[in-house]
Order: sequence, then structure tokens, then C-alpha cells
Amino acid sequence: MNRSILMLALVAALGLSACERQPAVVTVPAPAAEPGPAGPQGEPGVQGDTGNTGNTGYTGQTGAQGDPGYTGDTGAQGDTGQMGEMGQTGEMGQTGEMGETGPSTTVIVEPAPTPPTN
Repeated sequence: MNRSILMLALVAALGLSACERQPAVVTVPAPAAEPGPAGPQGEPGVQGDTGNTGNTGYTGQTGAQGDPGYTGDTGAQGDTGQMGEMGQTGEMGQTGEMGETGPSTTVIVEPAPTPPTN
């Protein structure tokens, strides 16, 4: 039922939008007319009565200012905590034994080549 109503509304919208439109009528503005001579001045109108101005109302009194509040007491400072005791120094470790001498190895270092001269 829901879908059939939606489909009917969609088909109706498409059908109405497909109708042939009538061409719009464009009117060309007429050229401005030149003003003619001024006519005679009319008679002045009758001025109406001015009404009475009402009385100004009274201004109310200013309310009294409230009392300032009290300032609270300052809190007490806490005690300083105790310092811990110094720890003991650890013992010195034993020195390791001397290693054995390895087989002899010969290392040959070649000299760097000399740069070429111009």
C-alpha cells in the first residue's frame, strides 16, 4: 500500500511535468512621456485638532542594595612529611680473570696510493 501511493505520486508528478507549456508573453515597455506644464495649486487642507498629551507616569523607587557576603576562613597548612632513611651502599664486585693470549696474527697495511700529478 505504501509503495503504491508513492508510485502513483511519482507518475502524477511526471505526467504533470510533461504537459505542454504555453509561451510566455513579453511586453515591451512604452517610452517615457514628457511632462507637461504644471497645473494650478490646490487649496490647503483643514488642520485637525491636536489631542491632549497624557501625564507622565511616576518612576518607581530604586531597591536597596544587599549586604556583602562574609569571607571564609583560610585553611591551615599541613605538616611536612618525614624524610626517608638513606639506603646502604652495595658491595664491590670481583674482578674477572685475565684471558689467555690468542695465536699470533700478522696484519699487513698497504700504503695509500699517491695522487696523480698534472
